[in-house]
Amino acid sequence: MEDIEAVALLQDPVRRRLYEVVVARGREVGRNEAAEAAGVGRTLAAFHLDKLVDAGLLEAGSRRLSGRSGPGAGRPAKVYRRSAVERGVSLPARDYRTVAGLLAEAAERAGLDREVQEAARREGAASAAGEPCGDLGALAKVLEARGYEPVEEDGGDGGGPVLRMRNCPFHALAERFPPLVCGMNLALLEGLVEGSEGVRVRMDARPGWCCVVAEPSKNNED
Repeated sequence: MEDIEAVALLQDPVRRRLYEVVVARGREVGRNEAAEAAGVGRTLAAFHLDKLVDAGLLEAGSRRLSGRSGPGAGRPAKVYRRSAVERGVSLPARDYRTVAGLLAEAAERAGLDREVQEAARREGAASAAGEPCGDLGALAKVLEARGYEPVEEDGGDGGGPVLRMRNCPFHALAERFPPLVCGMNLALLEGLVEGSEGVRVRMDARPGWCCVVAEPSKNNED
């Protein structure tokens, strides 16, 4: 019931907007910034943000938003970030995570990495049917629908744009079985862009982000 009550809080449109603002930033967000982005007053924003903290959907901390320290730097302000706690609702109750964990453990013990990747690549290719992912924009729409929360960044060094994923849909399993699950994730997205001449995916792990990134293919750049 705790998860149901937490998710139910997001039915309020103001609360949901504030939650989405914090999630979209991918960093700590102060009350003023959240209020302005959501189009509400600071006092109302503070009330709803703290409700989201109480429900475990957000986490709160404090820091000086001026970036300065010492005398004259001002008092620390309350800031918010997405909670690391996962919430899920299923009626009636189901426990797919336990099954997934047991299957992942068995596959890892049996050394079935290649078989798992082949299955994931087939799944990705089948899912891509009718959903062309010929460029980063098209791929981003597909990944967003799958919960990856894609964000386009500058690759730096003249490397062009890179599509990073703020969320890993397999996070809990990836923490327990990194080689198996990250390899499966890469193969799944490889299948998703299979046949595309405009985009490719590769492994590029970064703490707090999905381990796979997408970028324009070299052939497309030429």
